[in-house]
Amino acid sequence: MAQGTRVYDWYGDGRLLVADLGLACCTLEFEAAAADRREVAPADAPGAPLAVVVSGTVPDALVPVVRQAIDALGDRAGRRPQVVAYGACADSGGPYWDSYAVADGIAQFVPVTAVVPGCPPPPGSLDDVLAGLVAAR
Repeated sequence: MAQGTRVYDWYGDGRLLVADLGLACCTLEFEAAAADRREVAPADAPGAPLAVVVSGTVPDALVPVVRQAIDALGDRAGRRPQVVAYGACADSGGPYWDSYAVADGIAQFVPVTAVVPGCPPPPGSLDDVLAGLVAAR
């Protein structure tokens, strides 16, 4: 998963690299937000912070895969990523919160830096959260 994950220079100046671990519907909203962004290799922006956006429902069976993908992206970039839960499913399990097979949000298994609420969240709200990550740096 991490090897094929696209990484974007979100602002085009190396201030923030953003990768999406797209698991379900919210990935479409991420793709809308990323449509005009330049894809890069993390090595092209040394020192730039990395945000990994987890979008969509996380089935319990994929929890280890998501954790490994986040770690692999951090290893590729040479730095620990900030994790963003994008949408209700990534944040809290969404409408599947009571399912025996769905994680009740990614914060159960990885530290989450920020949450973008909504089902689906509008692409502009991702921009707001990412701007906050840059400002907090």
